[in-house]
Amino acid sequence: MTTNQSILLAGASGVLGRHITRALTDAGHKVTGLGRGPAHGVQADLMDRDALLRAVDGQHFDTVVVAATALRKAPLRHRGMYATNALRIDGTAHLIEAARATGARRLVAESMVFGYGYGDYGDHVLTEHDTFGPKGTTAQLEQHIAAMRIKEQLTVGAEGLEGIALRFGLFYGPGGTDAILSMLRKRQLPVADDAGRVLPWIDLVDAASAVVAAVESGRPGQAYNITDRTPLGFAAHVRAVAQRFGLPKPMTVPLWLMKPMSYAQVMMRTTMRVSSAKAERELGWTPTYPSCYDGIAALKATV
Repeated sequence: MTTNQSILLAGASGVLGRHITRALTDAGHKVTGLGRGPAHGVQADLMDRDALLRAVDGQHFDTVVVAATALRKAPLRHRGMYATNALRIDGTAHLIEAARATGARRLVAESMVFGYGYGDYGDHVLTEHDTFGPKGTTAQLEQHIAAMRIKEQLTVGAEGLEGIALRFGLFYGPGGTDAILSMLRKRQLPVADDAGRVLPWIDLVDAASAVVAAVESGRPGQAYNITDRTPLGFAAHVRAVAQRFGLPKPMTVPLWLMKPMSYAQVMMRTTMRVSSAKAERELGWTPTYPSCYDGIAALKATV
């Protein structure tokens, strides 16, 4: 794909979307935001198929990027994911129709490493060869995983489009760490000891640069893991933020005490190591911040 593309970005006003807009624009592309608010160049609700198709009628885009989410804050309970699950399935299907209507050739969609499942993967390093979207171990987890599974299937299998999925780690960085900082200042963020558990992370600036790489050089029909090179437990991440910003250490509580925060507890129980070697090899992408410690330090330097 060439530079100077016309790109329709769903979710342009979100935290990740703003970073993607900046990165694509800096790379020479023209970005048109798609969302419900009046600030978007294309104003429509992804869940309203007919309104979306009317909104893009007569317009042309080379590539469509999907970074839309229904999340306004980090989900703590399972029900906090339900609207995003629906958006991943129905919203993606509607957007694929809209992409075809605009004559787009390429579709790049945000995915997540939790599509590999929630659980203890031990020392095994997950790659794109591992099963994505295995059946969830509970009905609630199956609902979350199925949404990610179906979104990827829709993306890479979209007839007439060069579909690419980016499986991101947990986001942090400019705009993404604000909630943690606020909760730490108010002493409202307890954590459970990691007990050896680790998770994959990605700075938002690095995530956005991966989107640019996928737009320009991703292989059609492929999925790419996008994480940094240093998995880190959730508690270790929060403590690193507190230390770097000179804030009180978070209170440590037993993991069972987090049960009312059902989704957060499942995430904290997960151990997952993920390789982004394929993205580095095929997209020419490397994370600027190989670990959260690097990214958090850079974030502190900007505030």
